[in-house]
Amino acid sequence: MLLTIGILYFIYILLRVYISVMEIGYVSQEKNNKPVILKPSNYAKAAGYKISSERMSILSSLVDYVMFIFWIGFGLVWLDGMIVIEDVILKSVVFILAFLGINYVAEIPFEIYKTFNLDKKYEFSKMTPKLFIIDSIKALALTVVFGGGITWAISWIIQSYDSWWLYGFILVFGIILFINMVYPTLIAPIFNKFTILKDEDLRVSIEELMKKSGLKAKGIFTIDASKRDTRLNAYFGGLGKSKRVVLYDTLIEKLNKNELLAVLGHELGHFKHNDIFKNIAMMGLLMFGVFYIFGNLPSDLFLAIGIDKTPYGVIAMFLILSPVLSFLFMPIFGMVSRNNEYEADKYGSECESAVALADALEKLANENKSFPKSHPIYIFFYFTHPPLVERLKRLGKKIDD
Repeated sequence: MLLTIGILYFIYILLRVYISVMEIGYVSQEKNNKPVILKPSNYAKAAGYKISSERMSILSSLVDYVMFIFWIGFGLVWLDGMIVIEDVILKSVVFILAFLGINYVAEIPFEIYKTFNLDKKYEFSKMTPKLFIIDSIKALALTVVFGGGITWAISWIIQSYDSWWLYGFILVFGIILFINMVYPTLIAPIFNKFTILKDEDLRVSIEELMKKSGLKAKGIFTIDASKRDTRLNAYFGGLGKSKRVVLYDTLIEKLNKNELLAVLGHELGHFKHNDIFKNIAMMGLLMFGVFYIFGNLPSDLFLAIGIDKTPYGVIAMFLILSPVLSFLFMPIFGMVSRNNEYEADKYGSECESAVALADALEKLANENKSFPKSHPIYIFFYFTHPPLVERLKRLGKKIDD
């Protein structure tokens, strides 16, 4: 069993590296062709950023494999021996938080490099060391609070019920729904300052747009995204009565009113078509399958690793191997999501106009330096949105590609 898992993980890493290599080769060729959608200078920058990002992704994949070998080879046994706590549930909390901490130490160099080197080079990041440290401390605190609490609850369930995986799934799925509900009102404000939209004319237009779509939101806000990054974005956050319209200050600065309304119309399309609930249902099915698999792992697997089938051992294996299962399902989620995006584009163009939405997408691509083309295998595995070229064509824009 352990050998099988090792082979599967190796194939998973090999596939990730292969996809990145294919993407690098594809973009390296395409960058020499006539620019499409992006301005020539942005086209070259977008290609450079994409290639550099994928090279970093390859290195990150290799580090992930090293960490897998470390944990399976001796890391879990070592950590088990280091934490001498008799209470199994308390030990599980300490064990998993230490496990997450060690993984974070392995990942933090990539985050620092991306933020202060790669993103600075391509004029995305405005992050300062002070803000980076503050954000990291806040994220760490949330991990300790939420991660520790969830670990305690799951460990108690594992200790108390034979069919723990079913109750564990219900608990975690419920927590995810709760976090989605409170994110825009309780969690997001920890990192960004939310301000009521001051542009009265734009606010009224957005409210009219939402009224036509049958959506009620708790408020229309802007956030100070520009203090960290120059990229543009907007989203509808929350579930139920906690829904908020959130506009990046960078988006308001770069898009005109018609373009902004078209982008929000696209986002409203997702609500109109119940895409949010469809995604939640799909995520729930995936989580149910993952919990079932990990709830029925044989004891021989843990013996082969050298640890007992304890709550912390089961949760650690869950954290190590669940990315593999998620990766296998990504193409299915991607295909559904890309179809949803086309439908949302259609709705957004009806709310304002196809021209306004196409112009907005072009501006977003230029400002975010998003390379407009990708290798088919990269699209198959990673794209939740259709390639920009295809989206613009459907909106009636002529593209000479």
